[in-house]
Amino acid sequence: MIRSMTGFGRGEFKTDRAQCVAEIKTVNHRYSDFTIKMPRELYPLEDRVRTYLKDSVQRGKADVYITYTVLSGPQKRVTVDEITVGEYFRAMESAAGDLGYRFSPDASMLFRIPDAFVLSNAETDTDEAWEVLSQALSAACGSLTAMRTKEGAKLAGELRNILSNTELLFTRVRDRSPLVPLEYREKLTARIRELLGDVPTDEQRIAAETAMFADKCSIDEEIARFDSHIKQFSDILSDTDSDRAEPCGRKLDFIVQEMNREVNTMGSKANDIEITNNVIALKSEIEKLREQIQNLE
Repeated sequence: MIRSMTGFGRGEFKTDRAQCVAEIKTVNHRYSDFTIKMPRELYPLEDRVRTYLKDSVQRGKADVYITYTVLSGPQKRVTVDEITVGEYFRAMESAAGDLGYRFSPDASMLFRIPDAFVLSNAETDTDEAWEVLSQALSAACGSLTAMRTKEGAKLAGELRNILSNTELLFTRVRDRSPLVPLEYREKLTARIRELLGDVPTDEQRIAAETAMFADKCSIDEEIARFDSHIKQFSDILSDTDSDRAEPCGRKLDFIVQEMNREVNTMGSKANDIEITNNVIALKSEIEKLREQIQNLE
């Protein structure tokens, strides 16, 4: 499936007790990388969130923003700092004894002791929070995938156009290749006749020289491999089955590397100006393919 690495998705889910909003922004990256920003009380769920996202974002950098709001139930928790209160009471009791008074503490004294009470957020039920969070993530991943698939379709169209130009240039190289030894033989024969005049030429020697030249400049293997790479590339672009979640970006990137390798070899071996010119144009088209592929998951 062709999907872009760039996209944005937002999901929201709400119950009587809580509300969660998840936003996911993805950009190009060689590997999968997640940056998750979420409330402190949801930190125990971070691994679950990361695992959940890997099914939707298999390549690319994803910035994830999660907000979670408790709508009902206690949101704050008040507790007594028993250590602090105990120290105060012991100091009061000691001072009262030294002054000859009887120390009789009561609950109202707690309100006059600094830092006697600790205010903190109420504990979050992680299982309950996950039910809400997972629904928000599901919606966000769904909209993200839809956007990345839409962008991927545009990129696939661009790749098809570039691949079409690549095939045209490759066809010129392939059709030209068998003619190079024949033209070499004609030029060699003409040059010998120009130098020797009416002296009979050694046809066997010319044939041997032509064979050596043909073997040296042969690019048949490179042509066969390049043709295979083009077919593989085209087959991947033609696979529009949305149920197949396997990313194709790395595979296409590898194919393009191999295409570039074969073209470089063609240029170094062909010994023909027309093939060389087409090879230069081919390398330009292959570079365009490589640039577009960097945007694919």
